[in-house]
Amino acid sequence: MKSRPLRIAYVSLHTSPTDDPGTGDAGGMNIVELNQAVALGRLGHRVDLITRRADPASPATSHLAPGVALRLLDAGPPHAMAKSAQEAVIGEFAAELATLEPYDVVVSQHWMSGIAALPVARTWGVPHAQSYHSIAAPVGADLAEGEPPESPGREPGERRLARESDAIIAISEAEASTVRTRLGAPPEKVHIVPPGVDHDIFRPVRERRHHRYIAFAARLQPLKAPDLAIRALAEVAPEHRPELWIAGDVSQDFADYRGSLSTLVSRLGLGGAVHFIGSFDRMGLARFFAEAALTVVPSYSETFGLVALESAACGTPVIASGSGGLRESVADGRSGTLLATRDPQAWGAEIERLLTDRAAYEALVAGAIEHAAHFDWEHSADGVERVLRSLVERR
Repeated sequence: MKSRPLRIAYVSLHTSPTDDPGTGDAGGMNIVELNQAVALGRLGHRVDLITRRADPASPATSHLAPGVALRLLDAGPPHAMAKSAQEAVIGEFAAELATLEPYDVVVSQHWMSGIAALPVARTWGVPHAQSYHSIAAPVGADLAEGEPPESPGREPGERRLARESDAIIAISEAEASTVRTRLGAPPEKVHIVPPGVDHDIFRPVRERRHHRYIAFAARLQPLKAPDLAIRALAEVAPEHRPELWIAGDVSQDFADYRGSLSTLVSRLGLGGAVHFIGSFDRMGLARFFAEAALTVVPSYSETFGLVALESAACGTPVIASGSGGLRESVADGRSGTLLATRDPQAWGAEIERLLTDRAAYEALVAGAIEHAAHFDWEHSADGVERVLRSLVERR
């Protein structure tokens, strides 16, 4: 007997799943939410993506795909807010969420969404699953200067969600380990569901027309470390030095950061080699990766590092920090290189090595495509469905 379809609430307070990654506070979390929801819709479930209204002209409900709708709740001012300021509207958002018809199960994305949705799920008498996507760094962690202080409720909120949620859906073993050891989640509650890649969009091109550049794609903030990518470029010998194309925009919390990067470019004498090209839609990002020689992901921390996987799917090898989930999104020595150091000279040497050793480079191209082929959104949705179905049936 076939199980009935589920009514699933995907709650995302601080950023809409439909925002383009690299703009504002949108990033890998938005991609995961939207693609999992669409794949769950194809399985017959109804998924509502619930977020805060940031534009008064936006309709309260819009249909995105079969079985998938975007629902906007009025909480706080009707305009974009800095992520660091949105803790103040959690209560208002929760009150609006509670006015909706109950769902079969609630999945919260990021800690603020969970703090808003957990008590609502309890009032409805339905299970609550938490997806963190990022977790507050521990005191003393190696983070870039310029990151704003954590919202005061974040660390206690993350620990509460680890204890009280019915399940934790982690995107990687690295995230799962952090949730278990630092936040104290019972191991049996923690489930690892890797993300996927849309292989219809992210795929190799026959010819790399712009082999002269290496790619960086992320929100422009210190945590993503575009400054290390710039410093690494300066360490590449001029006769081998490619251009660095930086895709992404700043958010309200980092409004001045773009200027500091431009100052660094000028100071290093790289004015003609570094280009800030703004953000892309998904098709544009795929072409950006596919036509690049390499992609660099120098982030201080990533729960997974989806851009590394999407680059690999395009046949473009990755040089990434050997930390967190990047150890899972990058197959070291097969789809790219993981570096344990943040020394720009070491990063520059690796860029130069791969651009001058054709055999090593082509081996990584083939390995990148093979590695990414193991990830797709159908498998990701299957994993989420199994977790949610078990919660609902147990309840």
